Amino acid sequence: MSDHYFTAHPETGHRPGQVHVLLPDVHLQLATDAGVFSPGRVDPGTRLLLDVAADPLSAPVVAGLPGPDLGARDLCGADLLDLGSGYGPIALVLARRAPAATVWAVDVNERALDLCAQNAAGAGLANVRCTRPNDPALPATFAGIWSNPPIRIGKQALHELLGRWLPRLAPGAAATAVVQRHLGADSLHRWLTAQGWDVSRIASRAGYRVLRITRPADQERAP
Repeated sequence: MSDHYFTAHPETGHRPGQVHVLLPDVHLQLATDAGVFSPGRVDPGTRLLLDVAADPLSAPVVAGLPGPDLGARDLCGADLLDLGSGYGPIALVLARRAPAATVWAVDVNERALDLCAQNAAGAGLANVRCTRPNDPALPATFAGIWSNPPIRIGKQALHELLGRWLPRLAPGAAATAVVQRHLGADSLHRWLTAQGWDVSRIASRAGYRVLRITRPADQERAP
């Protein structure tokens, strides 16, 4: 039986594997398995996001969150979100680059979350929390969101997903998402703009777009 990677409890048989994340400042060896997203390699979209946009320390200073000079120096006390974390390549890079922040790796796939927790422990990254979307421990506000979102759940479900999480950005904070052009990156860009978000394309490569979605400082949070 074959499962989608956004299945909560994959029934696909286990096929353990490993992938390597090799960046100029980060080297991670990650355990993978069948039934999770891109188990054989770091997919090109995630790789693009890691190459150009997964440095929390380069994010704008976000008002109203703890820590001195937040965003410019150490993100001390900040909460960051990897939405749809899979086995953890984005979350673990964020955690390595911002060791004073807490990185919340959120996914519906229990197998992926177990791998993410295993990979964080193996890398010595105690600042990663791997959890499901309904965990009451999740903070109400995030200083930044990163995502290779599950486009294949369908347009309506994707809009509902983003409509749930983007309002949890702190005022002035941004989400960074990578989406394939032929799977609707440009239409998603237009839809987000129509919803009142400040959206810009910050990179593109091999048919992928990286979108930065900023919450205006005066935008009211959803209830």
